[in-house]
Amino acid sequence: MGMKKPEDVVLFKDNKRIDGRKPNEIRPIKIEAGVLYRADGSAYVEWGGNKILAAVYGPREALPKHIQDPRRAIVNARYNMAAFSVEDRKRPGPDRRSIEISKVISEALERVILTEQFPRAAIDVNIEVLDADAGTRCAGLTAAGVALADAGIPMRDIPVACAAGKVEGKVILDLCKEEDNYGEADMPVAIAPLTDEILLLQMDGHLTYDEFEKALDLAIKGCHIVSDMQKKALLKKYEEVLEVE
Repeated sequence: MGMKKPEDVVLFKDNKRIDGRKPNEIRPIKIEAGVLYRADGSAYVEWGGNKILAAVYGPREALPKHIQDPRRAIVNARYNMAAFSVEDRKRPGPDRRSIEISKVISEALERVILTEQFPRAAIDVNIEVLDADAGTRCAGLTAAGVALADAGIPMRDIPVACAAGKVEGKVILDLCKEEDNYGEADMPVAIAPLTDEILLLQMDGHLTYDEFEKALDLAIKGCHIVSDMQKKALLKKYEEVLEVE
């Protein structure tokens, strides 16, 4: 965000974005539930050029015992970018960005999971970014929501995320890599779609109050579009299971 834009890069022309989308259009999305045999629940998401796997394990006894909470389960989300997921090979292991994203996703998921039903337990959510193309935290949280539902974890709602932002003075939905790099603002938003309760809201860049309100409204509308895709992916998996039986 805020990198100097090369002169040959045109982000907006004739109300069309660099990848041909309209300002309020989302990149192509594919969601699949139950892709991993060993996990309690799993999901695979392709969102633009992002490819993301999410796996859920638990609820199971939280170990070591001293981390247990006698009132509720603890939610451990671990967001990791594979070394080969970006153009310049990333050093393996957690960095400051991954630790920060893991923390905000854990807190967002805790808001919807009925953790009080599982005292002294842990629910582990692993999010692996295989290919990165802007908006990985939104795609990762969206994959985690499907994986949690696939695992049968009791939740108030299936969490979902989508970003909005600003490029060349225009408020747009779901930034691609060039827009993320050279735009003026990027705002990831996660919600519980039944109530529109905001579970995560971050911002990188600058927006006026009016632009912020417009971007938030756009991001929430985007979340609802993606939420419908999450439900379809889960229905598809269980329809296939019933057909096999």
